[in-house]
Amino acid sequence: MIRHRFSAEDFHRMAEAGILGEDDRVELIRGEVVELSPIGKRHAYVLNALVDLLSPLRDRAVLSVQNPLVLFPDTEVYPDLALLKPPRTRYRDRLPEAKDALLVAEVAETSLDHDLEVKLPLYAQAGIPEVLVVDLVRDGVHVFRHPEGEGYREAEVLEDGELSVLGLKVPVKEVLP
Repeated sequence: MIRHRFSAEDFHRMAEAGILGEDDRVELIRGEVVELSPIGKRHAYVLNALVDLLSPLRDRAVLSVQNPLVLFPDTEVYPDLALLKPPRTRYRDRLPEAKDALLVAEVAETSLDHDLEVKLPLYAQAGIPEVLVVDLVRDGVHVFRHPEGEGYREAEVLEDGELSVLGLKVPVKEVLP
């Protein structure tokens, strides 16, 4: 089987040409266009909870919800939530890149394996300092810090207690549905 690899530039040209529609839920992973899982009601609830709980950080980070994040020339992902370096005006004429991300959060139900096995190594390789994966299957929050190669030096799963996000304390039970 022959596969054609795309660059992020190709990916955008496909959208401009109407090959990819505005409502298509796809990302570019190492040159391949990958379809994302549909968003269910629990996923939507948790994402809204994260936005509400992290909104006090608005003076220290740009909260970017399901927007593009360029990791590499052939990889553009759409994390559920990214906390980006301010000010937001720096993203007026360009897409945020890995170097701009302070934290990325994924909400995972059917996408858990993809988020942990495919996207997490990409986030580590790109140098994203912290990643949260909210696991709706087992009701926990995976916390990854300090990227190293294709992984993270620190990894833990929280089922209760508090998350510390840029110094803000967030009760884990308020994140989970």
